[in-house]
Amino acid sequence: MWLQQVTNGVILGATIGLGAIGLTLTYSILRFANFTHAGPGHFGPLTVGWPFVAAAPLAVALTAGLALGLDRVLFRPLARRGAGLTLAIASFGASLALRNALVFLYGPQPDYFTREIPIARAVLPGVRVTADQVFLLAVTLVLVAALHLVLTRTGLGRAMRATSENPALAEVAGIDPSRVARWTWIIGAGLAAVGGLLVGLTVQIRPLMGAELLLPLFAAAILGGIGSVPGALLGGLIVGLAEALAVPLVGAEYRAAVAFLILLVVLLVRPRGLLGPRGDAG
Repeated sequence: MWLQQVTNGVILGATIGLGAIGLTLTYSILRFANFTHAGPGHFGPLTVGWPFVAAAPLAVALTAGLALGLDRVLFRPLARRGAGLTLAIASFGASLALRNALVFLYGPQPDYFTREIPIARAVLPGVRVTADQVFLLAVTLVLVAALHLVLTRTGLGRAMRATSENPALAEVAGIDPSRVARWTWIIGAGLAAVGGLLVGLTVQIRPLMGAELLLPLFAAAILGGIGSVPGALLGGLIVGLAEALAVPLVGAEYRAAVAFLILLVVLLVRPRGLLGPRGDAG
């Protein structure tokens, strides 16, 4: 039983970590907590009625376009006025509007990408996984590896890392902050959309699913250390494992509390997260 729970935790944590990577990039480069991060991209395949593999890229593209649109009409004008706290509040309001729009368009009831019953197969003694769960892990590994290469081997990645470290100095060095911001929105929203699609593929999709995922995403990003891509993935795995292992110990209704308790304990020892920069909290 415990080995199965660990497996479930790794699968859940991989999805949370994927979304948390996009969130930590957005926070570290754009400098505000984006509550619209868990967007409506997971509804794309239902909207067009295409097979999942064909519709998923379209859903990711539409989610990235939505993020760029919100930046243009809402976040960028507020950022020009230096309204840091207002940005977070505005993003929270925008997230509420998006969720209610989903309820209006699709109704409150859950739905599924497919009505076929997934068959779980034994991979180890006492451990069973479905083909969708294996697909989830494979996609997560590929995307994390690809993002690592982008951030470490490309000019765009170096520009993003420089902007994250010191925006003013990066601009003096000739880095275009608008270009970096655009690509941050595209990458962050794309990863959030993929994460939502994968969650919907392995369980079910609901209009308020993004709201349920948002707090674990923030917990994972903070736990791993804001600005750290490996930290976000590690934080996601820890949150996923904590929630999965908490189910047989304290019950499913308290699993989120266990994850946040671990977050608080870690932050007391490492105020900047597990893989965040060393130093004092201030």
